[in-house]
Amino acid sequence: MKTTWFVVIALLFGTLATFIVTRYAAKEPTNTSGPKVIMANSTIEAGTALVAIQLKSVVWPSSSALPEGAHSDEKKLLGRVARQPILAGELVLESKLASLESKGGLASMITLGKRAISVRVNDVVGVAGFALPGNYVDVLVSARDALGQPFSKVVLSHVKVLAIAQDTTADPSKPKVVNAVTLELTPTEAEQLDLARSIGALSLVLRNEIDNSESKSTGASLKDITQYKESLAGSEKLPRGASQVAPNQKRKIRSVEKLIVNPPSQPIAKIEEIRGVKTGESAQ
Repeated sequence: MKTTWFVVIALLFGTLATFIVTRYAAKEPTNTSGPKVIMANSTIEAGTALVAIQLKSVVWPSSSALPEGAHSDEKKLLGRVARQPILAGELVLESKLASLESKGGLASMITLGKRAISVRVNDVVGVAGFALPGNYVDVLVSARDALGQPFSKVVLSHVKVLAIAQDTTADPSKPKVVNAVTLELTPTEAEQLDLARSIGALSLVLRNEIDNSESKSTGASLKDITQYKESLAGSEKLPRGASQVAPNQKRKIRSVEKLIVNPPSQPIAKIEEIRGVKTGESAQ
């Protein structure tokens, strides 16, 4: 009998708790008063036109400032071309879209005022396939000067890679060796690159995406490499822990080296041979 009463009391308390929670939840205001914004429902690749299935409308919290360039009308975005990749769950901002007149493809990804130019590469020049669309590289040229001396110089710095081969997207975890890389340049930079590849061999140098500093290198010549080798050779002859060799020590080193290269002549030893009753001498 007592067990039955305990069950009834427990059910009453459970019902009362459920009622209280339901009433409290009903009083909580739903967030439907904020502005609506358009978000990517799935990943949108660069150079592709937007379709309805890739977009969704969400309510933006009224307490947060609306990002600049956000869109609220999905219909106005249909057919627009993505200039940069837009990940799923990311707002569709105007800065990531090409102009209204763009029809898609690589041309829609080029920043206004810039140009796209392709250069032939191999597995070495193309940084072993690690230079991917969206990365930034420096461009070096190796050639010979007016005197026929070889040199290397950075001709372009912080250049954006638009595509590798015919791909505008790539998986960073899967480097891909290609035979052509398309770079985004200003008209002046395009002229410099075209001239550089006509006088020598080009190489790409991969750089950090957030490093936008300009290269201050003056270039390298055969003289710089020769001097570097000579400095290494000189450091190997120095005693450990010493910055330089005293003059008298240098004389001793030269003397030792001369002895090693041209050892002093030794007198030839003679051995007397006795064969029967005859004697003779032989050199050893």
